[in-house]
Amino acid sequence: MTVKEQLMNDLKEAMKEKDTIRKNTVQMIRSGVLQIEKDTKTVLDDEGVTDVIAHELKKRRDVLPEYEKSGRADLIEDLNKEIKILMSYLPEQLSEEELEKIVSDVIAEVGATSMKDMGKIMANIMPKTKGRADGKLINKIVREKLSQA
Repeated sequence: MTVKEQLMNDLKEAMKEKDTIRKNTVQMIRSGVLQIEKDTKTVLDDEGVTDVIAHELKKRRDVLPEYEKSGRADLIEDLNKEIKILMSYLPEQLSEEELEKIVSDVIAEVGATSMKDMGKIMANIMPKTKGRADGKLINKIVREKLSQA
């Protein structure tokens, strides 16, 4: 079953169960996919749909600290539910140890020695971790590794 088919089935199920957060989250994903398909005049495959989901997840994670600062517990709870729903459509996320190994391998492969090589490193890592790791976490690990070198 493709991710699009899974989204459609989950939307129907959420509507039957009257789960508004899940329904709205799935509709938001589907509308993002549809928008990209219309803009590019192509049909997205599972990888493209996963990219849309990862992008939406990043947006949710970026706004979470702002909700926490404002003390909106109701919004934080809903946002955490949305994040959990989005995560369920993504491939299993890499652990920090796995990311550290990938980062070390890429640093050795590229021959990076300083922060000036950050762009090269990130350009090589991102395709390997696409949809399976948060870019901020990867960036943090790369910075730590380069500061140790």
